[in-house]
Amino acid sequence: MGERTGDTAVAGRFETREDELASRLRLAVGRLNRRIRIDGSESLPPLQLSTLVTVEQHGPLRLSELARREGVTAPTMSRVLSALDEQGMVLRAPDPGDARGVLISISDDGRSRLREVRSQRTALVARRLDRLDEAQRAALAAALPALEALLVADED
Repeated sequence: MGERTGDTAVAGRFETREDELASRLRLAVGRLNRRIRIDGSESLPPLQLSTLVTVEQHGPLRLSELARREGVTAPTMSRVLSALDEQGMVLRAPDPGDARGVLISISDDGRSRLREVRSQRTALVARRLDRLDEAQRAALAAALPALEALLVADED
């Protein structure tokens, strides 16, 4: 196996430029996301926040559908929904298509909390952007369509 132009040896194998790009992008996005969560110090755990966003975007949903979309078990989702329900951030209503089922939707308090979190996180990112020079900000702006295109395949 010959080395291709632009490839580098990594841990006994060749890493392509695409591998390096994917790795650097994953690390940068992951660390930025983690930094925003830490600096934001929201009172909602990540799964509760993610569940609220999912219900806002796709609701009303049954517990089983929420669990599937969030990639957790039904018992885990039940605990998450109980916590959100106790805080008044979700509403439960009978499923008109199945008398045994319940549909979960976001409450006005839940929408309000999401607005607060989004506003706070946007301000945190804006402060970080302020530390960049104009060329770096322009490079990020130019990369946004490509970054947003990476998300399309993951949306339901």
